[in-house]
Amino acid sequence: MSMLDAANNPVLPVAEVGRPVRTIPQNRTGSAFRKAENRAAYLFLAPWLAGIILITALPMLASLYLSFTNYAVIGWPSWIGLENYVRLFTSDRRFVTSIWVTLKYVGFSVPLVLLFSLTVAVFLNRGLRGLSIYRSLFYVPSLIGASVGIGLLWKEVFGERGVVNHMLGWFGIAGRGWINNPTFALPSVIALNVWTFGASMVIFLAALRQIPDSYYEAASIDGANAWQRFHRITLPLITPVIFFNTVLLLINSFQSFTQAFVVSNGRGGPVDSTLLYSLYLYQQAFQQLQMGYASAMAWILLIAIGIATALLFWSSRFWVFYGDR
Repeated sequence: MSMLDAANNPVLPVAEVGRPVRTIPQNRTGSAFRKAENRAAYLFLAPWLAGIILITALPMLASLYLSFTNYAVIGWPSWIGLENYVRLFTSDRRFVTSIWVTLKYVGFSVPLVLLFSLTVAVFLNRGLRGLSIYRSLFYVPSLIGASVGIGLLWKEVFGERGVVNHMLGWFGIAGRGWINNPTFALPSVIALNVWTFGASMVIFLAALRQIPDSYYEAASIDGANAWQRFHRITLPLITPVIFFNTVLLLINSFQSFTQAFVVSNGRGGPVDSTLLYSLYLYQQAFQQLQMGYASAMAWILLIAIGIATALLFWSSRFWVFYGDR
């Protein structure tokens, strides 16, 4: 390119006029430029690779090995094969109890969180003033709900002299110690999990605001009422978001620990009514110091979550609708 052509080109700034034009080779494979790009990419990926290997991959492999051993922290692990897994499924009643309690917890808390968060999102999507304030207020519990402080607060709220019983007293109803009752202890923990619906609500609200108003206007002209508009327009269009929230809630619910630990003082009581799987795993690992046994429990949990997630993905073909299908 000559200086005259460069000067007449409006794209080039005046400072670039007169400089030699750098020619980029069409085939960069094996070129020094490509090698420099690769080195830069590996340099930026190095922290992530180090983290995934040192913090995730190697501990997982170590846990898999320990699950086939008898390891009690003090001393070296001794290889016992499948004995930990056989013992879990044949002679450990608390293991079976923890599975049943966890299934009840997941079975109730996931649908309730989805229903509650979608209801609040639909309500907020009606054009309220100060939407950002309400959105922040509802989102805060999802940030602090899993903390120890909120667990202690929840324990006081549902205690024998807590706020719930005090409010029931206004109507002449004698309260009880909800946390200390085997029938109501797990529902109290589920209620704490439902209270942290803010994250799902924000995702639902973002999806609702993406639906064009013209769809609702056309349905109103055709005589559709509010329920028909929600059932025929809103629900089908947000099924991908419902699926996304369900996957996240399912995985998180299987791993719930803090609420049950704080409410039951780490014992899973009363009468093992709040003995979630992760809590029993913690007891075996850090109270009984049976690290090999706990590692076997951890791998069973990982496989169970993988199967549940795979089933959810398989079922999505029947109820999740995407725009390109």
